[in-house]
Amino acid sequence: MSLVLDSSVTLARICEDETTDAVTLVFEHVRDHGAWVPSLWRLEVGNALEMDVRRGRHVPEFRDGALADLALLAIQIDPETDRHAWGATAQLAQKYRLTLYDAAYLELAVRRRIPLATLDRELRAAARSAGVQLLGE
Repeated sequence: MSLVLDSSVTLARICEDETTDAVTLVFEHVRDHGAWVPSLWRLEVGNALEMDVRRGRHVPEFRDGALADLALLAIQIDPETDRHAWGATAQLAQKYRLTLYDAAYLELAVRRRIPLATLDRELRAAARSAGVQLLGE
């Protein structure tokens, strides 16, 4: 079974000082079963890594290598994220007091009926309330 992978878990995997056993297990699952992400995932991950370069936390080569490694994984971009943005996603954002960005991950997990991997506390609480299985605890 696949899962929805959010940017918090992705970035925790990239940055060794933030990787936990749970994050490692999530990425083993992704390696074996693949993952789904909303269309904004690449922008979120890329932006976080670019900001780390600008702040001096990483060099551009680290960013580029991390993105190249992610590109090798069976991570599928959901083609319907945008279509649900002003409907189901907005409703989830309102109901659970999430940003639309975070609600996009929840909407995808609900729609595809697959677990969600996130480290975001508010998103985890919303997923529990929505009956979505969580990975990464």
